[in-house]
Amino acid sequence: MSQLTPQKIRKAVFPAAGMGTRFLPATKAMPKEMLCLVDKPLIQYGVEEAVAAGCNEIIIITGRGKSVMEDHFDNSPELEASLAAKNKTALLEVARSVSKLARVTYTRQSEPLGLGHAVLQAKEIVGDEPFAVILPDDIVDATVPCMKQMVEAFNEVQCSILGSEVVEGAAIQNYGCLDCTPDPKDPRLLDVKNMVEKPKPEDAPSQHAIIGRYILTPRIFDMLENITPGAGGELQLTDGIKALLQYEKVYGFSYEGKRHDAGDKLGFLKATVEFALKRDDLGPAFRTWLQSFPL
Repeated sequence: MSQLTPQKIRKAVFPAAGMGTRFLPATKAMPKEMLCLVDKPLIQYGVEEAVAAGCNEIIIITGRGKSVMEDHFDNSPELEASLAAKNKTALLEVARSVSKLARVTYTRQSEPLGLGHAVLQAKEIVGDEPFAVILPDDIVDATVPCMKQMVEAFNEVQCSILGSEVVEGAAIQNYGCLDCTPDPKDPRLLDVKNMVEKPKPEDAPSQHAIIGRYILTPRIFDMLENITPGAGGELQLTDGIKALLQYEKVYGFSYEGKRHDAGDKLGFLKATVEFALKRDDLGPAFRTWLQSFPL
C-alpha cells in the first residue's frame, strides 16, 4: 500500500458473534468471549492487547445474546457505589478500569455467515484506514503484546500482516497455511505468495499457520464484498485476503510469545492453569496444590 503519509493502526475489530457451541452448556446463555481465564473474560485480554498496541477504538461484532459484553465494558454505577460504600478501593479501581480501557463500539452481525462476513460488518466504522483484527479465543501470552509487535512491523512495511506460528506435523490441517518465503531483511516477516485453507499435511506449502491476529488495509472490504461465498454461504476471511494478494503485498509475521487456543476446551484448561501459575496472588498456593494433587 503506497501512502504519502504513513498510516497508523487506531482501530481493532473483534468478531464475537459466534454461538460458541464447543462450550455448551456454558455458552447457552453466556457468550464464549465472556468465559474467564482466572478472573478476566477472554475478550478483555484481547482488548488490553489492542490498547497496548495503540488502538484507541475497539469495534466488537456482536450477535443475538451478546449484550453482556456491552455491560462488561460499560460503567456499573450500582457496583461502584456498593464498593465505594464498603471502602473496597482496590476492587473499585478494578471495576472502573475496565470501562476506561478504550472507546468501545458495537455492530451486529445478523447471521453467522463466516469470519469474512463478520469483519465486513465493521466497514462503515473502520472507514478508509488500516485496522487490526483480533480473534478473542486466541490468547497470546507475550512479553511484548502480539499486536504491538505486528503494529511495529506494519509501521515499517505499510501493508497487510497476518499473525503466524509454526505448526508441526498433521496439525497444520486445522489452520490456514501460508505459501511464503522469509524476508531477507527481517526473517520475522514472511512474504506471502498464496494461502491454503486447512491443507492435508502432504499438501501444505509450509508449516506457517495463520493465527487469530491480522492487520488489514481497507481494500479488504472490497474483496469481501466481491468474493464468492463458500460452504454454508459463508464468507471466508482467508478468501478475501487471497483476493487482496492480487493488488497488494501481504506479509505473515512470526510473533514472539505463546498462543493458547482458548476456543478449545483442553486449550482453555491449559491456559487457565498457566495464567493462574503466573499470578503473584495465586501462583504459589496453586502450584503447591497441583504438586500434591494425585495424578
